[in-house]
Amino acid sequence: MTTDIEVLIADASHVVYVETILDTIAAAAKVRGTGIARRTPEYVTQKMLEGKAIIALDGNDFAGFCYIETWGNKQFVANSGLIVVEKYRGKGLAKRIKHKAFELSRSRYPDAKIFGLTTGAAVMKINYELGYRPVTYAELTDDEAFWKGCQSCVNYDILQRQNRRFCMCTAMLYDPIEHTKK
Repeated sequence: MTTDIEVLIADASHVVYVETILDTIAAAAKVRGTGIARRTPEYVTQKMLEGKAIIALDGNDFAGFCYIETWGNKQFVANSGLIVVEKYRGKGLAKRIKHKAFELSRSRYPDAKIFGLTTGAAVMKINYELGYRPVTYAELTDDEAFWKGCQSCVNYDILQRQNRRFCMCTAMLYDPIEHTKK
């Protein structure tokens, strides 16, 4: 049951899980046959040390992960790297992790637009429930460092050929201004 699983902001004590996180992300991408931007152990470690990562633990067992990153002078926040270990899938854990990442993003960067790129229908559904809407890539950050991160994805050539207008991922955006008006 996923209610026994602790979903929390990662810190230095969770660095021991970095290799497991990266291996889990890579294995899931391979099984799905979809692209994913690969991150280094140093990058994921830094996210944890900065308090910009969410980890899910079942006791001492790794169950899931997500991290946040700012772009465009903190005008945009991306929620990235969402992964749930296979044996915990289909039980609402991804939703709990994503909600926690969303809360972290909103508390640290309340005026920023939050976005994500995904090929997964489950993640699209969670994003929609949080108030995201599908957008064109033109509505995302123009920060070159963000787009450089896509270079390690197997679909990068598609992104390049399309002049960053679209790719295999669906872009989704939460704009706090749109929700303030409601």
